[in-house]
Amino acid sequence: MPLLTINDLTKNFGGLAAVSHVNIVLEENELVGLIGPNGAGKTTLFNLLTGVYEPSEGDVLLDLDGNEQRLNGMKPYKIADLGLSRTFQNIRLFKDLTVMDNVLIAMNSKNPEGFLSSVLRLPKFYRTEEKLRQRVRELLSIFNLEDKVDTLAKNLPYGQQRRLEIVRALATDPKILFLDEPAAGMNPQETADLTKLIRQIQKDFGLTIVLIEHDMSLVMDVCERIYVLEYGQVIADGDPEKIKNDPRVIEAYLGGEI
Repeated sequence: MPLLTINDLTKNFGGLAAVSHVNIVLEENELVGLIGPNGAGKTTLFNLLTGVYEPSEGDVLLDLDGNEQRLNGMKPYKIADLGLSRTFQNIRLFKDLTVMDNVLIAMNSKNPEGFLSSVLRLPKFYRTEEKLRQRVRELLSIFNLEDKVDTLAKNLPYGQQRRLEIVRALATDPKILFLDEPAAGMNPQETADLTKLIRQIQKDFGLTIVLIEHDMSLVMDVCERIYVLEYGQVIADGDPEKIKNDPRVIEAYLGGEI
């Protein structure tokens, strides 16, 4: 059974269908691209899958060890607890908190300590806190941010802020990671480094990764399958070779870019 099944997913805003009868299947441990022109409905689709919006029609079904869970109408924090995590097109870090604290906040739902232990600062609380901090350091080291633990997020260079957003998403221990334009605003070297990093994340964490991205060299390089949206509808899906040679995709989006 697929890890995530999206059936006839539709989102209407007044008389406008921002997403219309979208069908997508995500398997375990695969890297999937989601591309299309601006306004095609890509971020709206992410918002539907992560609980920011509730679908007007259709279903989002998550397979949890053979038990199907319908995500429609769930709050974002509940969906995150089930293993769906994301980054945002516009960086949404806590800019006046340190790198360490940004990631610790994401780990809050994984903290087994109860309210009383936390308020009274019992010894068990400090032991758990240190374990969480060690885990944060391990994650930051993968992204070459281990020396930035005490730096305020707003003082990081742009590319490092993007990396920190991914670390924070990984800190929730997701099954599926949605990356919304992770290379936006990056220079060519930063994008090349990110391409390697995305591959490493999938390999080391065994995740399903879904990637919205306008950098076609990155998409074609890392994605195993690609879905193409236009006017809120899927107009093509398949491997990168099929997508870049699809006449409708070329007309709608790629043009002479590839």
